[in-house]
Amino acid sequence: MKIAVVVDSTSYLPEGLKKKYDIRTIPLNVVIGDTAYREDEDIDADAFFEKMNEMADLPGTSQPSIGDYILLLEALRSEGYTDVISVHLSSEISGTYQNAMAAGESVDGIKVHAVDTEIACYVQGFMALYAAQHKDDMPLDGLMDRLEDMKRKKHTNAYFVVDTLTNLQKGGRLSNAQAMLGSLLQVKPILEFQDAKIVPFEKIRTKKKALKRVEELFAKEMEKHKGKPVTAVVIHSNAEEEGRRWMEKLQSEYPDVTFRLSYFGPVIATHLGEGALGLGYTTFEVDTEY
Repeated sequence: MKIAVVVDSTSYLPEGLKKKYDIRTIPLNVVIGDTAYREDEDIDADAFFEKMNEMADLPGTSQPSIGDYILLLEALRSEGYTDVISVHLSSEISGTYQNAMAAGESVDGIKVHAVDTEIACYVQGFMALYAAQHKDDMPLDGLMDRLEDMKRKKHTNAYFVVDTLTNLQKGGRLSNAQAMLGSLLQVKPILEFQDAKIVPFEKIRTKKKALKRVEELFAKEMEKHKGKPVTAVVIHSNAEEEGRRWMEKLQSEYPDVTFRLSYFGPVIATHLGEGALGLGYTTFEVDTEY
């Protein structure tokens, strides 16, 4: 048995980290005008925000085609892989997980073990890292069970603060009523994943107060996880300086927690908009050095 690990591009894991653990990537697409760009291959975050700011309409997004996934599986099979652990963003916001399953049924000689992380971004990437770091020292069935346990909220969680709900509403990731309420109140909503869906957690008047509330939630959860190897990530949407300041503040308050800085790339930023910030973590031990 030879196991490969695949993650979709919305994990936004650093290339150096993916290279270190030989994690392969299947890109999602962002559609600008009549052109589809493969995320982080044909377009990076900086170029995307430049283009988005020039557009009147919201860019589109799409999951990898089954054909693209089949090509990846055939390439992995030719390298001698027999099994693939395929880690994907929530199936409630993208069809990527479903297409991975369908592609796996179309290619002989290699078996796909797909993981619906029920979350997204670097927090999803924690699961790909864990899989890659343990695929050779843990039975496959046991590792898949661990990944299922890892995605439970008591082990892995995240909160997001967005400047506006407009992009989420336009993209169909949030209901019209929820978006309208946020707009009328001029709030900075805190969002979370519940049952694999993006839902409002709380609505707060200012971004500063919203971030403070996320810090309070994080503090309560860290109380429960004292002594555990917590790794946390601050994620920003074209707001690196703000994200870095927040990360450094949190790092000073939680010296025993490993913090990383990440970003919302084109596909996720399409729905969250600019200025969004996220804070996520896992209690499972993962190596994020590269």
